[in-house]
Amino acid sequence: MREFPIAHRASLLVLLLLTGCGAHQGSHSVTAAAPASPASGPAAAVHGWACDENYWHEQLDALKAHYTVVTLNLAGHGASGANRTDWSIANYAQDVAAVASQLPNPHLVLVGHSMGAAVALAATPRIGERVIGVVAVEALRSVGEPPLTPREIERRVAPFDADFVGATRNLVSSSLFERGANAALVQKVAYGMSLRPPAVAVPSLRSLLSMDLAGLLPTIHVPVYAINSDLLPTDAARIRRSLPDFHLDVLDHTGHFLMLEDPARFNALLLQDLAAISQRAAH
Repeated sequence: MREFPIAHRASLLVLLLLTGCGAHQGSHSVTAAAPASPASGPAAAVHGWACDENYWHEQLDALKAHYTVVTLNLAGHGASGANRTDWSIANYAQDVAAVASQLPNPHLVLVGHSMGAAVALAATPRIGERVIGVVAVEALRSVGEPPLTPREIERRVAPFDADFVGATRNLVSSSLFERGANAALVQKVAYGMSLRPPAVAVPSLRSLLSMDLAGLLPTIHVPVYAINSDLLPTDAARIRRSLPDFHLDVLDHTGHFLMLEDPARFNALLLQDLAAISQRAAH
């Protein structure tokens, strides 16, 4: 396992940043940025499906001024190893918990984008009381809706199974950005995601679509803050029936990769949510 340089200060909060890809004990890669203030604490960020830790690069300078920040490449993504056959959300969540067990900070906030938000939620009960909150980015819209049938899951997965490169590039360019989005960014994301190994990405997608949110959410006893785009509507009232301590920010005129599309406005919302979570934990 690669070493990750975390400053041994009196940090209270660590941010773990997740984006929908995975980390595995013994084969994951972790990058840490030290906090500027000893009164601040740690956060972890997790990337989304077919992404990697680089999708958080626009957030690191803003966050590390206040928090210890740890970005994770989930197993099979970025620089992480692929020495496994189980690409399930549950296995990714266990990997995040393994990373958390090596962090000295007493309090953690998990920040996840897209599939990374699902991984963050699944990791929360595994880590336990050290987690004081979760920030879900472009996620949770399906909470409270009926689960997908096995037939519908396979229908959605089939194009990626048949032509992963083509289906992924089509998904990104046609569905994940608003009209008029920066063409260079759209192309970069579409190209990057399409080069992920299908042997990892396809079963990860199937696991994500099969996830039992109804069974997981009653185990979440920390505040969950969401930052979503207005690309699709988010029914906060419906979500709160399953997740009472749910708080929503909507960043208008953005798409699925809002942290890359409008980092200044996104970072302001993220810092606002992290401050609220920290303040609540302090009381």
